[in-house]
Amino acid sequence: MQDQTSPAQDEGRNDAATAGASDPKPAEKKPGLGRYLPLLAVLAVAVLGALTLGDFLTFDTLRDNREALMAFRDSNYTGLVGLFVLAYVIIVVFSLPGAAVASVTGGFLFGLVSGTLFNVFAATLGATGIFLAARWGLGAMLTQRLETAEGRVRTLKQALRENEIEVLLLLRLVPAVPFFVANLLPALVGVKLVNFLWTTAVGIVPGAIVFTWIGVGLGSVFDRGETPDLSLLWEPHVIGPILGLCVLAALPILLKKRKPRAGNAPAATTTQKSEQ
Repeated sequence: MQDQTSPAQDEGRNDAATAGASDPKPAEKKPGLGRYLPLLAVLAVAVLGALTLGDFLTFDTLRDNREALMAFRDSNYTGLVGLFVLAYVIIVVFSLPGAAVASVTGGFLFGLVSGTLFNVFAATLGATGIFLAARWGLGAMLTQRLETAEGRVRTLKQALRENEIEVLLLLRLVPAVPFFVANLLPALVGVKLVNFLWTTAVGIVPGAIVFTWIGVGLGSVFDRGETPDLSLLWEPHVIGPILGLCVLAALPILLKKRKPRAGNAPAATTTQKSEQ
């Protein structure tokens, strides 16, 4: 049985097919404001905290609450560890004033070994929070653009990936690099999260040991009515080993630059033979 269709129906089908073929593709949706909310929240709380908490997270506050903190530590050690780590993570994530005070407090409350472990653990968690906030927000857009970039941007991206571990360690070891910058920059250039995590944990150990060590002797400093001297970090016997670690971290980059390319040697040999 033959399919019978009217001329009007055939014309309607042809018009629909033509319209479907000629319709432009739907425009891609631009990222909404929601993508930037994590990073915006971090920045907003950071500004608010800098304006309101600058006079609270200080050594004076620690001195005034010394006995209460020691009593709570002796009665509920696990609880104080949890509160300390949580407070430290919040300080780092939102870049609040008092990160140095928190590091010294770790040594003051828990000793050198445990204090260093808690400081490194909390600082790494906080750094990861900033990293993910930037990666999910502004960093996602910038990373996508870097992936499709050409020219110098592509060369820079490739060089960073070839030396990703060394650069991440240098960002942590060099004292002049602000901690917030060392957390934000890797997210914006698209480094791997796992590399960011372990290089952060390893790279901040030297500085964490110094600050924690200051905290171990904080009680005697308070007893003398003095204020802790954080300039100890810049003493030659302290900054020297840290700078030595920086050189070790940068050494693979320098060796890669000096290493001749594999294709250069055969080409030179061929040229010499042809001249003979």
